[in-house]
Amino acid sequence: MKKLLFIIAVFTFLSCKDNKQKEDFSTGQTEVSEGATANMTASQKLGQEIFNGKGNCYTCHKPEQKAIGPSLQVIAKAYKAKGGDMAAFLREKAEPIVDPSQYATMKTNFYITKHFTDEEMQAVVDYVMSFQ
Repeated sequence: MKKLLFIIAVFTFLSCKDNKQKEDFSTGQTEVSEGATANMTASQKLGQEIFNGKGNCYTCHKPEQKAIGPSLQVIAKAYKAKGGDMAAFLREKAEPIVDPSQYATMKTNFYITKHFTDEEMQAVVDYVMSFQ
């Protein structure tokens, strides 16, 4: 009986220790994220909020890897190299320049992006272009 209680106590102690490590890890993640956003302009921070929030852009676009759509790095580099107007594209007033084969998929999101205010649109553009 004493051995059983000892084993239960050891497992309880070890599981508490694992939770502590997870908490420390998540705290580290938050600090890294805050450090990355500390270098962003106010417009880029707003753009990030819209990108990850009401714009719902994050579901298809990741910072450094292709998901459903091209990565933010690829988008930013293409728009810079070709002098493209991302805001016009997001308002469905310009042709796609990054990956035209994905245009039909992106087209479903224009309902959201066409209703961004000028400030919101510029903020999203500033955020995406910060990845070049």
